[in-house]
Amino acid sequence: MDLSQKLENLKSRLKGLGSIAVAYSGGVDSNFLLKVAKDTLGDNAIAVTIHAMMHSDVEINEAKEYARNFNIKHVILEIEDFNLEKFLENGPKRCYYCKTAVFRKIKEIAKENNIKYVVDGTNLDDIGDYRPGLKALEELDIISPLRECNLTKEDIRILSKKLGLSTHNKPAFACLATRIPYGTRITKETLEMIEKGEQYLIELGFTQFRVRHHGDIARIEVDKDEIHKFFSNDILEKTNNKFIEIGFKYTTLDMNGYKMGSMNKTIEK
Repeated sequence: MDLSQKLENLKSRLKGLGSIAVAYSGGVDSNFLLKVAKDTLGDNAIAVTIHAMMHSDVEINEAKEYARNFNIKHVILEIEDFNLEKFLENGPKRCYYCKTAVFRKIKEIAKENNIKYVVDGTNLDDIGDYRPGLKALEELDIISPLRECNLTKEDIRILSKKLGLSTHNKPAFACLATRIPYGTRITKETLEMIEKGEQYLIELGFTQFRVRHHGDIARIEVDKDEIHKFFSNDILEKTNNKFIEIGFKYTTLDMNGYKMGSMNKTIEK
């Protein structure tokens, strides 16, 4: 099936739903889905963004900007204290408990706005990794139209570019909690350290990265094509000093480079 047919199938699926609330992060997938939803359903589509401690302020601000450009209703729910114990204790099913809590809130917002269905940006490639959150979506009857229409991440990037979306080449992102090893308790302070470290890497010009938090140690992952940047203009020393300022005692550079889901290696699937 060619991409144009997949796009038409997506539009048809959305039209069939009639009214939808898009769980919206501003990432590649949800931004593409929101654009198609707005074009297809007009005011019968809204965006809902949850802003809690595991979400980067940079990502939230970008989501606000993108939604404004679409001229779509954008509901942002601020959760000051995300005190869900099953999330904070950070077991292997952390994502399941988090998604369950978050999407229940999104469903409440949809109901308040007379919206019948909640959709999310899960794509066909997402079913390959360890993703316990998908079980939560299934239990709550959340619809994943991108996956239903067999759209892969690469498909979405290509179609996003054709639609003129600046997110077509946006690096992959994920909630900040994914940077913490399973079994290590999540705290607001830890997440803030990670966010500050990653913001610094953005300022240095890195595009795809993670700051993994291992207690006193920060383990930096960047794309292998970008690792060489650390070995010029005293970047290693500057980065080490910055991360000490943030609160880490030691900073390491992962020689394997950036790997999506690298924290899942310890999970028995």
